[in-house]
Amino acid sequence: MDRTIPVPDKSLVTALRRSLGQHQVSVSDTDITAYSRDLWPRGMIWAMHGRPAVHKPVVVVWPKDLEQVRAVMKIASRHSVPVIPYGAGSGVCAGTLALAPSIMMDLKKLDKVSLDKDSWTVHAGAGCMGQVLEDFLNQAGCTLGHFPSSIYCSSVGGWLATRSAGQMSGKYGKIEDMVLGFEAVTSDGEVIDIRDEQEAPGLVQLLIGNEGILCAFTKARLRVHPLPESRIFQAFGFDGIEAGLEAIRLIYRAGLRPSVTRLYDELDSLVARSYGIGRGKESRFRDVKLPGVLARALPDLSMKAVKAVLGRPVVINKAIRLLPSDCMLILGSEGAKACSDEESRSMASICESLGGRNLGPEPGEHWFKHRYSVSYKQSKVFRSGAFVDTMEVAAPWNKVADVYHEVKKALEQSAFIMAHFSHAYMDGCSIYFTFSAAPWGGATLEEVYKQAWRTALDAASRAGATISHHHGIGYSKSAFMKEEVKGGQVLLSALKRELDKRGIMNPGKLGMDFD
Repeated sequence: MDRTIPVPDKSLVTALRRSLGQHQVSVSDTDITAYSRDLWPRGMIWAMHGRPAVHKPVVVVWPKDLEQVRAVMKIASRHSVPVIPYGAGSGVCAGTLALAPSIMMDLKKLDKVSLDKDSWTVHAGAGCMGQVLEDFLNQAGCTLGHFPSSIYCSSVGGWLATRSAGQMSGKYGKIEDMVLGFEAVTSDGEVIDIRDEQEAPGLVQLLIGNEGILCAFTKARLRVHPLPESRIFQAFGFDGIEAGLEAIRLIYRAGLRPSVTRLYDELDSLVARSYGIGRGKESRFRDVKLPGVLARALPDLSMKAVKAVLGRPVVINKAIRLLPSDCMLILGSEGAKACSDEESRSMASICESLGGRNLGPEPGEHWFKHRYSVSYKQSKVFRSGAFVDTMEVAAPWNKVADVYHEVKKALEQSAFIMAHFSHAYMDGCSIYFTFSAAPWGGATLEEVYKQAWRTALDAASRAGATISHHHGIGYSKSAFMKEEVKGGQVLLSALKRELDKRGIMNPGKLGMDFD
């Protein structure tokens, strides 16, 4: 790094303990190690091989209210020590990775929630966990409509910091579409309190997604909805992704807003079916004989099978080309029964006009029941000595298919890759790539990982995609930011100089130079 920050002396910890209390400040090896990384796969590779993180935080703090957050910020400013707001640690982009001796500020004690059903809004502390918030709302007959795959292990503050998206964003929007106001603290301890976005038009959207480089969110006011009266799923099989993408495009262009839109490519469709999703009579996969090594890996991945598959990406990717060109699209509608019924009929008509084969409601119902399960299957891949990661990009409709094909082509030699398309809009959609590899050709696992990521992101960018849709930038994609937004970095830098005069807020993230 260009900037050298001295390790803080004991006076920093003393000041923090005086302000927060003895038990809300820790310098124990266990806590320091636990907070030295998030779920960034490269960081997990470091941990697997006993390699320490770039830096470890020097102290972890757990403020319990707004005033204590302000106190932490003021102490950090006086000591010129970086401070990193920490939610639940489920990020996958190294957004909380310490790049210098830092204060790790865990905000989970700020977890109070209150509902105003008259205005259909909820006030939620930044530390409130996603599923806890949704359960609270459900008991009152409401829903936030925000269902990220990390809902069990992510927080409201983390959602705001990264512009999180949930699995039903088609109907309810991303988190920035739900925020009506928020409370946040800057590095000098000043409070930004926007109770309604009408009070400060544009400022809400300006600060959401800042990944902790401008402020720390402490509370949010969010729009909620009544629990749906009806929820309907349907699924269709298409000959290739192009027909499926055209169906999604026409659905959104018709003004329809399905709660769920998930188009799986051929391999992802096969993987879904190996777990029981969409094994209907209309499926072209029902009689497929898989290549031996792939058959042994699906659906129950043994350690040896994982190594066998991922250590030979070229062979496996060539075998995948022999699969039937059958892509599964899952659609969901929810809300008032009359509305969801009509929306479902309209979507079915569009899909069938493009040759879509009706697979019935079972694939969607199965997906909905098991929609958070896939994240728990990834640890087996790492234990086998391989890695698995995801890359979510987005592109306009006229470039979506090109981005998909270019990324797959670019990674064919080095990684096992599949994708699904979701989070759709009138003008485009997100592509969610999953890729995995084991060491091969004499390279270490970390070298294979770094090369795969750079190759994939370069290909996506060249083909016209964004570098992120909802996981954020963090440290892992920071180097790509200047090319992505070009002149926008000048504006972001100016905003950071104004709100973070000492440059201590989560340095080195979101494309900001660390100097």
